[in-house]
Amino acid sequence: MMAVIKVNLDNFAEEVLRSEKPVLLDMYADWCGPCMMMAPELEAFAEENDSVKVCKLNVDEATDLALTFGVMSIPTVLLFKNGQEEKRFVGAKEKHQIAEFVNE
Repeated sequence: MMAVIKVNLDNFAEEVLRSEKPVLLDMYADWCGPCMMMAPELEAFAEENDSVKVCKLNVDEATDLALTFGVMSIPTVLLFKNGQEEKRFVGAKEKHQIAEFVNE
């Protein structure tokens, strides 16, 4: 069982880019309504899926990283494999939709 890992500029490379597992990265902000709605869905997904590491990045604390990945609206969720972005979705999703996104 894995919890959601909070990432920032200091641990981004270690947790996301150098991860052995695929990483689902939630780009969010504390003031964002849809982000707050999706947070428990991501938590539930993380608890049920050991094969994917789930991370959260607060865009207000890491604007450079948000810009690097061209994040224009939040929540934006990116799937990384071997340090490379493979795909993304924008907007809140429910747990089963997150699972479908990861597994498709």
